[in-house]
Amino acid sequence: MPAHSRPLAYNFFIMDTPSHISHGMWRHPESRAVEYNDLEFWIELAQLAERHHFDSIFIADNFGMYSPINGSTDVFLEKALQIPNSEPSMLLSAMAAATRNLGFVYTSSVLQQHPFPFARQMSTLDHLTKGRIGWNMVSSFSENGFRSMGLDGLVDHDERYRWLAEYAEVVYKLWEGSWADGAVLKDKEAGIYSNPRQVRRINHVGARYRVEGPHLAEPSPQRTPVLFQAGASPAGMDFAARNAEGLFLISGSPEASASQVSKVKALATSYGRDAERIHFMEGLTFVVGSTEEEAQRKADELDEWTDVTAQMAVASGAAGVDLTKFAPDEPLVNVAEQIQGIRAGFIKMAIENAPAGTTPTLADFGRDQVRQWRITGTPETIADQIERYASAGVTGFNVMSITVPGSFTDFAEHVTPVLKERGLMQREYRDGTLREKLFPGAGPLLGETHPASGYRENDEYVGV
Repeated sequence: MPAHSRPLAYNFFIMDTPSHISHGMWRHPESRAVEYNDLEFWIELAQLAERHHFDSIFIADNFGMYSPINGSTDVFLEKALQIPNSEPSMLLSAMAAATRNLGFVYTSSVLQQHPFPFARQMSTLDHLTKGRIGWNMVSSFSENGFRSMGLDGLVDHDERYRWLAEYAEVVYKLWEGSWADGAVLKDKEAGIYSNPRQVRRINHVGARYRVEGPHLAEPSPQRTPVLFQAGASPAGMDFAARNAEGLFLISGSPEASASQVSKVKALATSYGRDAERIHFMEGLTFVVGSTEEEAQRKADELDEWTDVTAQMAVASGAAGVDLTKFAPDEPLVNVAEQIQGIRAGFIKMAIENAPAGTTPTLADFGRDQVRQWRITGTPETIADQIERYASAGVTGFNVMSITVPGSFTDFAEHVTPVLKERGLMQREYRDGTLREKLFPGAGPLLGETHPASGYRENDEYVGV
């Protein structure tokens, strides 16, 4: 087994909004999702995750509204479809102060901040949390978000990944290359805090950015936060193979997961990376019961709260294509041909997971939106399914909510004891940073095979 072998990793996966994945559930009488602007809510959630030895709270984000449906965005506001949503990074210091070991991964896109201030923000959080920070690297797919930031509209899908690649290059240079390891002296007697000969400007000049530097923050415990990415398209998987330490999957089945894991590992190896330094995190929801019958009854009751109109509106908005313009009996293969990017991946997944010999339609897709990544059962049968994913190459899970915090509480209190008993989840936290916890024995810094390591200190340090 590799030196950093460890039990599977687990995150709470959530968004700073009333309605994230399971739309309509904010109305459920036991849901506290409408408390998303209450800091006590987030502190309690972080303490729940740490009490049960979860690795991180992973906060998603959507920077901009979804594309209009039939010329209107009313449905998104009426049904709270990821709007309103608040800024996730504002939550982290408070949650970190209430915990000691839990990691915090948050999403920030190329649209939200110029890389120069973003790099300082991440370094500051990494300092304050003693190295418990991760970044979910995204390019954004909201046309409204692009226009709101002064651009004409959505940039071409593959061009967005080229943009993200340059953004990453800038922050890598700032985090890894601007300050030498010995630059910070803190010499009170000599009155010298930093050695100017060991701090340099990065002088980046690229297609989108001109950044002089130096990085304003001194090196943090991890220097570069743990890097996560989600993307099922060829461009997305290529970017992940080059850059990600954690890849977020929503595959829908162990077999589909195995295919994506295999592709990304092969790509990563071809780029000279250690493919064992990538976690593959499957996103799933869970309905837990003491018996199979109770679990199914709970699932059926939850289905009654699902807002199918809202689910299809989000699917349409994310695709940038009004899915309501297709007839309900339109084969999904025809729909997928007209869609690019992340939502095309979801539709293709539905096609791949359809029963053999069937031709899934758009109506099937709508009905299955909340079920395709759901596991229903007892703690023991859920653990069985988790083992199936692990056998397929999945190394961790983003536990997604149906009700908040009920879904997290049920999984934490009832499923994690079984997982720990089977050796599928850590029983206690390891010392060190988030990266050291996720990859035991690997150290706090990015591995030498990661492209960012090429920006580390060398003989060019001649002062700023």
